[in-house]
Amino acid sequence: MLPGTVEKAIGSLPTVVRSGRRANGLFRLMKSPSLWDQAYLKVAANKGAMTPGIDGRTFDGYSPEKVRSIIDRLSDGSYKPAAVRRVLIPKSDGRMRPLGIPTTEDRLVQEVVRIVLNQIYEPIFHDASHGFREGRSCHTALKTIGAVWTGVKWLVDVDVVSFFDNIDHAILLRLLEKRIEDRRFIALIRGMLKAGYMEDWRFHRTLSGTPQGGVC
Repeated sequence: MLPGTVEKAIGSLPTVVRSGRRANGLFRLMKSPSLWDQAYLKVAANKGAMTPGIDGRTFDGYSPEKVRSIIDRLSDGSYKPAAVRRVLIPKSDGRMRPLGIPTTEDRLVQEVVRIVLNQIYEPIFHDASHGFREGRSCHTALKTIGAVWTGVKWLVDVDVVSFFDNIDHAILLRLLEKRIEDRRFIALIRGMLKAGYMEDWRFHRTLSGTPQGGVC
């Protein structure tokens, strides 16, 4: 697809989901080199861009030929996400939080998927939702509270223990299928969820959960 055609197709996704229809043709959009260029600029600018996954590679080896190889493998079905490299980082309360580091190749694929998913879900998120959204943060939430709230009697703080580690894959995929009709696109995300992780050079299957640190 030509770059202009891809941009138009991606730009139309919010209209599709607002109308109640399910988005299709997403996997085909992923064949556009312009989308991969956009993904590379986003991922390479992150602080952890030079942190290697299990293959030891970093983004300094990026080339159009490598991107072409990924697109070809996605097209013929031979692309398979690699296991993420798990490291433990300390939390403020002294406990450790697992962080999953995908390979550079998988980070690029995930960013392309994230760009598409963002076009589908961002238009239908509640305006009061501030977590994990572009242009939203704790600071925007505080500004909203300062502008809207005039008083409060109760403030309830709820935290689900190890939430990301225990997300049910089947439920998550069913939720995605409510908005997405593209089976190959869903299968790609399923592969990301099932890729497993390496810790101390031992492979572990992922029967549930999503890796914290993964782009998508």
